[in-house]
Amino acid sequence: MSCTLNISDIGILPYEEALLLQRNTHQTVVDGRNSPTPSPFHLFLLEHDPAVITLSKRPTAGEHLLATPEQLTKAGIEICRTDRGGDITYHGLGQLVGYPICDLNELSLRIHGYMRFLEQCIIDVLAEFNICGVRDECATGVWVDGCKICAMGVRVSKWVSMHGFALNVTTNLDHFDLIVPCGLVGRSVTSMQKILGNACPPMETVKRVVSEKFSEAIALQAQVPKEPHQ
Repeated sequence: MSCTLNISDIGILPYEEALLLQRNTHQTVVDGRNSPTPSPFHLFLLEHDPAVITLSKRPTAGEHLLATPEQLTKAGIEICRTDRGGDITYHGLGQLVGYPICDLNELSLRIHGYMRFLEQCIIDVLAEFNICGVRDECATGVWVDGCKICAMGVRVSKWVSMHGFALNVTTNLDHFDLIVPCGLVGRSVTSMQKILGNACPPMETVKRVVSEKFSEAIALQAQVPKEPHQ
């Protein structure tokens, strides 16, 4: 089976349209398992516009929305319910969102291992720009000096992943004041721009490095002996 990662740079897309694209691709991956030429690994790279705050199915997620309807309207931010894991988060221009649609059977990963896989990919991306990203034992995602730079939330159905990561490149961090990011009280967010200032790379450069690091990681992980999940 091919271990090639099919990368699609979508540009800018509303959240609901991207969600439909994910669902359709997810079904294609599941259906393709019995195909002579399956395509198990996809990565969509994009920014969301209009800006959106997404709420997971977690019962307490709505409690972490701090903004009034009037504030949301003024900021031009929509609210969308989603089926990913996690809590509440924000997506907008300047934030690189990545949606890997991958057959985890072909990567020999369960959910915990897949989350660590995603974190390591982003840590490796940041290292290319001399940013030291780290894991936090108490919270999923990638952190820099105690501030979250990349949020993560996934859904796995039939052992094929959906959703993924949101890396703050030049994101408007003020919009995070409208929520309790990821439901983590007292934890701040940051961005590549905030850390690097004028040395912050353009979005296209970050996309290129993300594409390279994910392709390398997929190719390496796909070589691990398969152990099908039940």
